[in-house]
Amino acid sequence: MPRPDASTFSFKPVQLILCIALGLWLGAVAIALSLWLAARLLPETFQPVSQMVTPSTARPSPGTAPDQQSQMFEQYQQILRNQELQQAQEQAEGSVRNLSNPKCQFWLQQNRTAPTEKSRALVLEFCN
Repeated sequence: MPRPDASTFSFKPVQLILCIALGLWLGAVAIALSLWLAARLLPETFQPVSQMVTPSTARPSPGTAPDQQSQMFEQYQQILRNQELQQAQEQAEGSVRNLSNPKCQFWLQQNRTAPTEKSRALVLEFCN
C-alpha cells in the first residue's frame, strides 16, 4: 500500500525527449552566439587562413633568399663572437690570478672605459 504523503511521479517520455532536444538546441545557439561575439570583439585572432598564408605568386625570387640567409647567418656569427668575447672578459675580471697582473688590470680598465677591438684583443691576450 502506497504511503499517503509520497508524491506521485508520472513518466512522460515525449515530454522528456522534447526538453532534452530544447536544451541541446539552446546550448548550440549559446555557443554560436559566443563565438560570433568573440569574432566581433577580437577580429585579428580569427583571421581566415587564406589571409595568413601568402599566395604562391608572391614568393620571393630565388636570387634573394640565399642573400637573406647568408646575411642572417653572418649576424648570428657576429652575435656568437660578441657573446664569447663578453664571457671571456667576465672570466678575466673575475679571476683572482688576474688581480696581480698589472697589464691585465690596465687593459680591463681600458676596455671598460673605451671598448675597442684592440682593447678586447689585449684583454684576451694578457688576462688568459
